[in-house]
Amino acid sequence: MSTAQVWLDAYAERHQNPVNKALQWVCIPLIVISLIGILWSIPVPAAFYAISPALNWGTAFLLAAVVYYFVMSWSLALGMLPVVVGIVAVVIWMDSLPFSLLYASMALFVAALIGQFVGHAIEGNKAAFVDDLQWLMIGLLWILAAIYRQFGVRY
Repeated sequence: MSTAQVWLDAYAERHQNPVNKALQWVCIPLIVISLIGILWSIPVPAAFYAISPALNWGTAFLLAAVVYYFVMSWSLALGMLPVVVGIVAVVIWMDSLPFSLLYASMALFVAALIGQFVGHAIEGNKAAFVDDLQWLMIGLLWILAAIYRQFGVRY
């Protein structure tokens, strides 16, 4: 069994309740977007900006995430590439709004986190990322894997 499948099976065990699953589908992408927005807001060295205005802690984290996904599963990693592009597009859009990206991302993070905790309270367990932050990376893969299964895509 692939490393990705081991992680996805373990994740699925903690997400059986339909309400929790639905909350995960909404809250996981929002948490990832908000985390990237928070990281995006942290000042970077001038050398980063000189290379590209888009080179920041958020995009650096996403690059590391894509490498992590490729180590786990080529198929899922390729599927994550458009997701990553979408996340970047949303964060750029949020950054263009007339309020602080940092504060908006923090508010979004708190709201989505509350949704996560409500889902896990209904499920009767705690969110896995409380014990291991890698689970934050697996959540998006779990959603993508479900989409793959709907379309018969192997991973």
